[in-house]
Parts: sequence; C-alpha cells; structure tokens
Amino acid sequence: MGLELKQSLNLKLQQTLVMTPQLQQAIRLLQLNRMELIDAIHAELEQNPVLEEEIRQDPVELQKEAAINGADPTTVQEPAAQSDKVQEVSDGGTANEIDWEQYLESWNSSSMPSSGIKPAADDLPSLEQTLTEKETLFDHLMWQLNVSNLHEDDKRIAVELIGALDDDGFLRGERPLEEIAIRLEVCLDHVERVLGIVQRLDPVGIATRTLTECLRVQLDHYGNQNKLAERMVDEFLSDLEKRNFEAIRRKAEVTMEEVAEALKIVQGLDPRPARNFGGSDSVYITPDLYVHRVGDEYVIVQNEDGLPMLRVSKYYKSALQNGMNGEAKSYVQERLRSAQWLIRSIHQRQRTIYRVMESILKFQREFFDKGIEHLRPLILRDVAEDIGMHESTISRVTSNKYVHTPRGIFELKYFFSSSVPQDSGDDMSSAAVKHKIKHIIDGEDPKRPLSDQAIVEMLKKDDIDIARRTVAKYRENMGILSSSKRRKII
Repeated sequence: MGLELKQSLNLKLQQTLVMTPQLQQAIRLLQLNRMELIDAIHAELEQNPVLEEEIRQDPVELQKEAAINGADPTTVQEPAAQSDKVQEVSDGGTANEIDWEQYLESWNSSSMPSSGIKPAADDLPSLEQTLTEKETLFDHLMWQLNVSNLHEDDKRIAVELIGALDDDGFLRGERPLEEIAIRLEVCLDHVERVLGIVQRLDPVGIATRTLTECLRVQLDHYGNQNKLAERMVDEFLSDLEKRNFEAIRRKAEVTMEEVAEALKIVQGLDPRPARNFGGSDSVYITPDLYVHRVGDEYVIVQNEDGLPMLRVSKYYKSALQNGMNGEAKSYVQERLRSAQWLIRSIHQRQRTIYRVMESILKFQREFFDKGIEHLRPLILRDVAEDIGMHESTISRVTSNKYVHTPRGIFELKYFFSSSVPQDSGDDMSSAAVKHKIKHIIDGEDPKRPLSDQAIVEMLKKDDIDIARRTVAKYRENMGILSSSKRRKII
C-alpha cells in the first residue's frame, strides 16, 4: 500500500472579529467606574509625555481673557466640535498616513466636556483630612496600654494577648492562654489576671473566647444588677437568638414584663465589640451623572469634577513641526496616536453613558415622576435596541456607574429588573414588589409580625400574585428576618 502526498490550495471565506489595541482600550475604559477612570488617565499621563493635563480655569477669568482678545465672552466652544476635528483628521487615511502637523494645527484642546467650574479653596479638604489613616484595633489597644500604669511584666503579657486576637477581636484556638503562658514562661494565673484587664479596655468585651463570655464581661463592666439578664446570657442564649421569649419566661419562672426588662439590657450589649475596627474603610459613592428636574422635564448632566482635561504638549507639538526626524519622530507620532485614541475613547465612553441614561430616563419616566412603586420591568435588550448598541455594551456601562436623581443615588443597574405578572394583565417590576413587601412589613404589628403567607394574601389584594417562596426570597434579599425573629415583646 503506497502513501501519496498531495498539495492543494483551498479558499475559505469567513468573518472574524479582530480586537485591535484601540478597541480593547475603549472597552476597558467603558467598564471602569469613575475613580478607576481617573486613575487610568493619571497612569497614561505618567507614561505618555505627549499628554498633558489642562488646568481648569475659572469662568470669570475665561471671560476676562476672551474680552482682552476681542472675542465674545459668552461664546463657548462645543466639545463635540473639537471631537469632530479629531475625527476628520484621523479618518483621512490609515493610522500611519495621518498628517500629524495638520492634526496639531487643527486641534489643540481637550475633547472632554467641561463646565469650567473650579471649586473654591474653602471647599477643598484640609491637608490633615487627606493624610488621615484608619486606626486599627491593635493600634487602639496598644495606645491604651502605653498610657496605662501597668507593670512591665503585665504589659508584656497584654501585648501577647492583643497580638493573638482575630479580626473580630476574639481569642481563638484550643488553649490560647496556656500557649501564651508557656511562651512567656509565666504562670497561667498571671495570664488570666492580665486577660481580665485587657477585656475591659475599650471596646469592652475584647479578647474573649465565646459570645457568652463577651456579653458577660460587658454586663459585669457596666454594673448590671439584673439577674435575669445574666441568665439570658449564661443559660438562655439559644432561646434568645430564636426570640423564643415564652420559653425563657417558662424556664426562668418570671413574668413577660421581667423578660422584656432584661431583654432591653441584653440588646444594649455588643456581640462584636471590634466591628468598628475590622474590615475595609467606608466606600463613598461619586455619581457619574446627575439628573435634575427643570419644570416638567429632566436634564442629564455629566459629573466632570476631578476628571482631568487632556491636551497635547506644546513642546512636542513645536518639536514635530520644526522638522523632527528619525526614530524620535516615529516615537512622538506613536505617542500622539496613543493620546488621540485615549481622548477619543474617553469621549466615546462619556457619550455612551449619557445615551444609556437618556434611554433609561425614557423607559422609567414614571419612576422619576411618581416613585419606586411605578418602576417598570426593564431588561438590557430594551435599552440596547433603543440606542442601537449591543447588550454587552449596556451591561458594561451600567456596572459600577451611579446617578444622582431627585429620588436619591442609584446604580444604573437598579433600573433593570425582571417582571412580576399581575392579575390585571400588566407586568410589575420585581424591585417595586420588594418595595411593597418592605412597606407591608414596616407597617406590621411588631408583637404579631406577618408571616410570608399573610404577605402573599395582602399582595393579592393589589393584583400581585406571587408564591410564598418568592416572598421569602425577596425578604431575605432585603435582609429582613422571618416573622418568628421579627417578633418583639415590648
């Protein structure tokens, strides 16, 4: 049997999507939130010498300068026109055929929208505010030790105890005190005595080993005289977690009024005394957009505060126009091309976010007029078809982007929700249903909280027919406890 080798030429036509570096950059900028975008711009400013940040000038100064130059001080150049100049120059040929000298002559300002508003110096944070650092639990406890009059041997044990705390401020492990005693070569009684001192530092209840010990230390420290409160912590903690007050009353052989009095004391204790020191710092939301109501209409304004205005360096502009040659010219042209794409990508990002918000405003007009009860079901496809973009683009735009509205600050994703059918035939937003459930629970009798099935029956009166498990799911998503755990006796 012979083996035959044969060469052939086959032509195949297929369509592929090529992700150019410029397209990748545009997509990456689109999904960044506001703070990440500012960081990305600053990083590019450091890497690209052709890019410069233009200082925002006070509107009064701009008008004075225009008056001196003989121009109309009320005339403001539209950012879109600047962007069109970039488009005309860049579309005149391929990237390597751009006449950079002509480009530099025709465009010399930022394509970013700007209101020209400069914050007053009094509105800016002080230097001390910008340099503060959140205090850790270890630092807070060590500061108290350093200003105390503890003996050096006691202080040495206290430092070991503080260093052994976990993020919640508890001592974990099978035998933490014994391990410290062995490591420091001291007796166990000495360690336990110092432990009592550490547990009464601020926050009280720190360095305990169990929840019961944590609460009991706080009761003792604050001079509690209520014996039933002590028994609740020592004996009835499981019933207390289940809010089974009748079982506590029966086991303790007391009245419900005495249970309510002891409950007030226990509820004033902190089961996690280190909560203010653990975890990350608070996250402050800076809206990307503002929606203002002017008469019967709504106006969308982009938040420009803190967003750098970019321009081409005058030095490199002059150098390129004065006959720069060789590798230096190629390098500057490459940096110019990168700067151009960055500015165009940022401008496109801002324009896309604006169009998406404009479409959301059109679909959710009743929400802005009347409130959350009128939030209608909306999916990504609705907005994508409305503005002629892909659903994935809408998804990137709505992630981690916030808008300040007359009804509060919302993530753009908030306006998208699934539909819940009504008996009347109309669909209702799941977010609006959640709001109704919360409204019903807020108005219930705390001594006789409504069950999920009772909420289902109440929703049916408003033509909302959903299952009990759906009510339970929505309630849990909102962080609302079940009816048995919501019940109060006072």
